[in-house]
Amino acid sequence: MIKRLLKLPTKKSFFLLGPRQTGKTTLINNTYLEKVYKINLLLSDQFLKYSKDPSLLRKEVLEKKQKINYVFIDEIQRLPELLNEVQYLIDNTELQFILTGSSARKLKRGYANLLGGRAVQRLLFPFLWQEISDRADLLHCLRFGSLPPVFIAETEQEKIDILNAYVEVYLKEEIKSEGIVRHLGSFSRFLDMAASQFGEIVSYSSIARECRQAVMTVKTYYEILTDTLIGFRLEPWRKSLRKRLTGHPKFYFFDNGVTNIINGYNQNITDPNLLGRLFEQFIIIETMKHIKTNQSMINLYYWRTNTGAEVDMLTEHSNRILGAYEIKWSKTVTSAQLTGLKSFQDDYPDIPCYVICNTDEPYRLGNVLVLNWKQFLEEHNLLMPIK
Repeated sequence: MIKRLLKLPTKKSFFLLGPRQTGKTTLINNTYLEKVYKINLLLSDQFLKYSKDPSLLRKEVLEKKQKINYVFIDEIQRLPELLNEVQYLIDNTELQFILTGSSARKLKRGYANLLGGRAVQRLLFPFLWQEISDRADLLHCLRFGSLPPVFIAETEQEKIDILNAYVEVYLKEEIKSEGIVRHLGSFSRFLDMAASQFGEIVSYSSIARECRQAVMTVKTYYEILTDTLIGFRLEPWRKSLRKRLTGHPKFYFFDNGVTNIINGYNQNITDPNLLGRLFEQFIIIETMKHIKTNQSMINLYYWRTNTGAEVDMLTEHSNRILGAYEIKWSKTVTSAQLTGLKSFQDDYPDIPCYVICNTDEPYRLGNVLVLNWKQFLEEHNLLMPIK
């Protein structure tokens, strides 16, 4: 088993959320080995039993409380009504509750009882690079991503089959079955469009026009992808919080393998432009996973001027920019490729600037430090700029 870096709470109850097939159930089963009462709401008999009478959970747990230390409820978003019973049990027993799910949307937007501080939240993603660096290579991650079942599959065809099933069964059918969208066809067209434009600045009106949907519908679809942890928005940096909220974000999917399958990229990828886009998504997603896994307070943004000068990623904490990063697929970088960082330095001369690329060894171009991507992912402490 590949060791996961996520640290789970030792005493406090918690929600463990993440996209399907990221290993939530496996992690819990391998962490909590004894005195665990397990309920799996994916099983029809258990789902039907508790949906008919949620109070059964309270009655059963109170009967067993002397023999158990943990209550593990898998896929809690399928039956949010149980959370009222969970709250009572947290308040009146010393048991630790472990609540896993793949969709925060049904909990948050269905006005579910989120336990009012009685349970903390942790997020689990596909494998981080640090978890698989001794057995993975970059091109594999760019093409197939790092979902656990895909990563451990032995052949390329197995990997493609798993990814195809993931998109068809989960991203489309299951999202519909959970009642998140009413019209699967329009959502599928949107999903294809969003995947084709990954890493680009989102134009809701353009996508709405292409998908023949209202702009508000498109915005809702993006919210669905965000709430189900299938992707996340990278907002533009502005000094004013109000202006940040009104800017146009970029959107990145949570896994390159899923992105490629939606786009129909089943073969070896050789186009340097596409490799560059996938590499940028890989670095940004790995950075985001690092931040969330370590419970860091760092935020990510991109930076762009009215004239089009752009920096791929900024790290920020307490409204203070920590570092600015350009992400380049190339092995060598020249000063001519640093127009975005140079423009950024005109406005923020004291902020450390970096290029993350395929260079063998780090070097400097003026005030810009050029880094190998492995050094960034394996050694860079995001809370402190590299000296």
